[in-house]
Order: sequence, then structure tokens, then C-alpha cells
Amino acid sequence: MFLVGLTGGIASGKSSVIQVFQQLGCAVIDVDVMARHVVQPGYPAHRRIVEVFGTEVLLENGDINRKVLGDLIFNQPDRRQLLNAITHPEIRKEMMKETFKYFLRGYRYVILDIPLLFETKKLLKYMKHTVVVYCDRDTQLVRLMRRNSLNRKDAEARINAQLPLTEKARMARHVLDNSGEWSVTKRQVILLHAELERSLEYLPLRLGVLTGLAGIAILLYLLTHYLLPYA
Repeated sequence: MFLVGLTGGIASGKSSVIQVFQQLGCAVIDVDVMARHVVQPGYPAHRRIVEVFGTEVLLENGDINRKVLGDLIFNQPDRRQLLNAITHPEIRKEMMKETFKYFLRGYRYVILDIPLLFETKKLLKYMKHTVVVYCDRDTQLVRLMRRNSLNRKDAEARINAQLPLTEKARMARHVLDNSGEWSVTKRQVILLHAELERSLEYLPLRLGVLTGLAGIAILLYLLTHYLLPYA
């Protein structure tokens, strides 16, 4: 099995593309959801955040106040790096656990929905394929203004706060162009899914695991049939 990192930009249509992949039966892991999960009360990351940033980052129910924490690290690279050092290892652990579950269920690939895939680059090394849901800037602007009821200035400010989609498209292995009709985008998703399903890149890991399991089975057989009777 191999991992596919999928990203996009605000109002580029990433959520709609993911829905199509899910309708096709693909396994999808939302890293943002996972990031919120690992900082819940009772988890190691939650405890470390409180130890480092203080109880002022907590809501009354004990959850992390994401706005307060965000304000604390805003424009402070050292604090942001410290927070990442706490959360990223826990996110990777959860990611590997979820991925292994899909591996056991026989999936050939798993899609990871990672909004900041190219910005942080932390998870890039684990991705066999990278996919960007792209649309041209004018289309992105119109969609964002309509979807969020924003004026042009506010919409442009939100788009400018992100890495340009043209840059993400340049770095990605696959680009799904969502600038036009949705039917065209959906067709691109279906074709990409078919390409990934045909790929044999899942075989090395699966064969390696099966070989390892076979080796363990042989070892157990030898122990039970030849060594243990004489113990």
C-alpha cells in the first residue's frame, strides 16, 4: 500500500474532490481532524501543551482553546516550532495507526487530506504521490466571494495568505484542474483513481509484510515441533 497526499487552496474544490474519491470507495484520512483529535484531554499532546503554554490555553471544559493558542504562536516562529514539536509526532502516530488499519483491509492506497502539505513539508517524505486540486485565481476569487459572502478585498486577502495554487501545482505529481465544469473535474478524479488502482507500487510493502509473517510462522512451527518437546 502507498500514501497519496492531497491538498488544494481555499475555494479550490478540494472537499468536493475528496467526496468523489470516497464515493469511489477510497480510504481518506483527514489530517486536520487527526490534529484536533490528538490534542483532546487525556492525550499526551494535550498534557504537554498545557505544561508548555499554561492553563490559559484551556476552555472551561478542558479542551484546548485553539484561538488563544493560535494567538500565542502568531508571528512567533519559536513558539510555533515548539507546538509543532509536540503535536506532529502524535499526528504521525495516529496517521500510521489509521493507515495500518486500511492496509489490513486490503486497500491499495490511502489518501491523506493535508491542507499544508507543501507549506510544512513534514509529511511529504511519506507520500508516494501528491495531488493538488487547482483552479485559476479568477475562478478561486469568484467562488470564495460567493461562498463566504465576502467583498473582493477580503477575499483577495484570504487567498494571498496562502501559498499560491500555481506554486502547489508546480510541486505536485498530479494536478486536478477544477477551473471549469464540475463534470470535467469529476472525470479527472475517476481517471486518477483508476491510474492509482492500476499501480503496482503497493506490492513491495505488502510482499515485505507477507514475507515477514511467513518467516514468523515458520519460526513458530520450528519452535513448537522441534525445540519445545525437548524442553
